[in-house]
Amino acid sequence: MPDEVLTYQSAGVDIDEAHRVLRAVTGGIQSTHSANVIGGIGGFGGLFRAQFPDIANPILVSSIDGVGTKTKVAAMVGKYDGLGKDIVNHCVNDILCQGAKPIFFLDYFGASHLSGPIFEAVITGLVDACKENDCALIGGETAEMPTVYVDDEIDVVGCIIGVVDADKRLPKKVKRGDAIIGIASSGLHTNGYSLARKALFDMALHSVKDEMPGVGATIGEELLRPHKSYFRAVYPILQDSEAISAIAHITGGGFFDNIPRVLPSDVKAIIDRRTWTPLPIFSMIQECGNVPPAEMYRIFNMGVGMVLFVDREYAPAVVQRINQAGESAAVIGEVAEGSKDVQIV
Repeated sequence: MPDEVLTYQSAGVDIDEAHRVLRAVTGGIQSTHSANVIGGIGGFGGLFRAQFPDIANPILVSSIDGVGTKTKVAAMVGKYDGLGKDIVNHCVNDILCQGAKPIFFLDYFGASHLSGPIFEAVITGLVDACKENDCALIGGETAEMPTVYVDDEIDVVGCIIGVVDADKRLPKKVKRGDAIIGIASSGLHTNGYSLARKALFDMALHSVKDEMPGVGATIGEELLRPHKSYFRAVYPILQDSEAISAIAHITGGGFFDNIPRVLPSDVKAIIDRRTWTPLPIFSMIQECGNVPPAEMYRIFNMGVGMVLFVDREYAPAVVQRINQAGESAAVIGEVAEGSKDVQIV
């Protein structure tokens, strides 16, 4: 028999530290709770009272996603607070494509060894984004798994539950002649980072500390700009107008994979790339990696984070309302006869 006494901590998992960091963020988590959240933090499941007096026929909408290898850039820069915002806003946008508003959120934080400051930074971002989107953070999982995760790196995943009235559920019929409105992104959001890191750091040998010419920010700062939430700009339009027939969140798969998800089989989307100028970070990635244009639009959002399909008659008014809400929107294309595909001209 060995003389050494084995504990969970000596095996690489510090339960006491996990309890400490959870206590440190408890106040922030509770600040996202409404009267519909039942019970406190620490139960075996989060409880939410399903009361929707303003919705005649409620349908629950769910989504789960992660921030991917953006976490590796965060580790390179040593800045993690944006990752919490990334995952909440990403999931909020996903269910907005069904016309839903968020009601509660659950997170997953995984690491080889738990770092209190990193965990607190991520959860603080989660809390801030949940507040901004009127969403309660009601539960989560913190996993410390030595040898499964790489040392000094983390994984961040989130699951959201929202609700939509059956009569307002999207997508509806997209038809030939509809206008396509694009809403500007803040950068890469949460996809394409494996290609971006390969192009910028492996091929061009840049550093996250290198300045981007004419931008006034480093490459690391540009890559870590948080994923935008379009909820506050778009959801009010869905409540008082039927102008929007479909919404596509431009995430992994870019334009070519995401837009067809909301198209019927007899139309195609024609996107005019001359109607906006991609952010400098995309041009830099393309040049450093010698990436073909079609590949760029298949991988990245290219500066357009969300696409709306709108009756052409109402397009100017929808653009105006989104811009008045603080986002930047413009008509970037139209719907034509086709076969559920995307054409970029």
